[in-house]
Amino acid sequence: MSNDPVLEIRNLNVDYGLGDQAVQAVRDVNLTLHKGEVLGLAGESGSGKSTLAYGLTRLLAPPGVISGGEVIYHPEKGEPYDVLALSDANLRKFRWAETAIVFQGAMNSLNPVHKISTQLNDVLQAHEPKMSQHSRNVRCREMLKLVGISADRMEAYPHQLSGGMRQRVMIGMALILQPQVVIMDEPTTALDVVMQRQILGQLIELRERLGFSVIFITHDLSLLVEFSNRIAIMYGGRIVEEAPAATLYRDSLHPYSNGLLGSFPALRGPRRELTGIPGSPPDLKGMPSGCSFHPRCPKAFDPCSEHIPVLGRPATPDGGTRTVACHLYPDVKPVGAPAAASSAASSAGER
Repeated sequence: MSNDPVLEIRNLNVDYGLGDQAVQAVRDVNLTLHKGEVLGLAGESGSGKSTLAYGLTRLLAPPGVISGGEVIYHPEKGEPYDVLALSDANLRKFRWAETAIVFQGAMNSLNPVHKISTQLNDVLQAHEPKMSQHSRNVRCREMLKLVGISADRMEAYPHQLSGGMRQRVMIGMALILQPQVVIMDEPTTALDVVMQRQILGQLIELRERLGFSVIFITHDLSLLVEFSNRIAIMYGGRIVEEAPAATLYRDSLHPYSNGLLGSFPALRGPRRELTGIPGSPPDLKGMPSGCSFHPRCPKAFDPCSEHIPVLGRPATPDGGTRTVACHLYPDVKPVGAPAAASSAASSAGER
């Protein structure tokens, strides 16, 4: 894994609707994905994880709108540029070739009336039109073999494959153009535990072999602890904590992170009681004042209901590698968008 960034999300804001009736689904998100890294994004349903993914790739369906921020992509060759400023033509080139998405629910993502070979070929035809049919077929067979599927299943329809095989096809489709970034939106939700581990283990093996970076979105924090390099926790549309996976598991700072970690059983060590998190996630149409987690927080005190905590680096020995947004840590050093954003954005406008 490199320290060089491949994708920088800077002060990203996403709304559903316009004007006074707009629902603020993602607020002031700052994240950096490094080359060769697996960045986990965790939180309960409705916390803004998928909205963030669709916003940074400009796949939001109406009435979703990006109301602010930048998404700076660092290509292998050339200058960084803002994905949100790309023209429609350049955006079509960017998708799949530079950044690919494995959507939640492979059966709904694959076209049920077309064979697997047709759907894989469509990606190559759209982005590499000069490639011959024979070369496309060879690439498709190689990619299926890479994700553990026999090449003779190319002529199968999606309903003729198991859930795990369909998910592998989606991963193969995402990797067929060798993108730098792969976004996985809860790709193993409908699969059993054994199949989850097989697919995720294979994904990590492919990442080590091909060198791409991954944003892995899930509500299952136990998966991220095992397979991610870093984990960011979302609640109410904001990042509330970010840290290396091992650090977060061993010493999480935010009470919400503690609640998520207490919601799944430990794989090793003594048995412990599952605590969970009381209450329900906030209604985005009527967010609580101050910290959005304070109505459910066991450690809430006076400032929590009055002021939104700032995401920053805590005054702890490992504060240089993590961030947290909580009034329990008042001495944080705020983390904002880098000053170089304007130069990258200006280069995007020229594309």
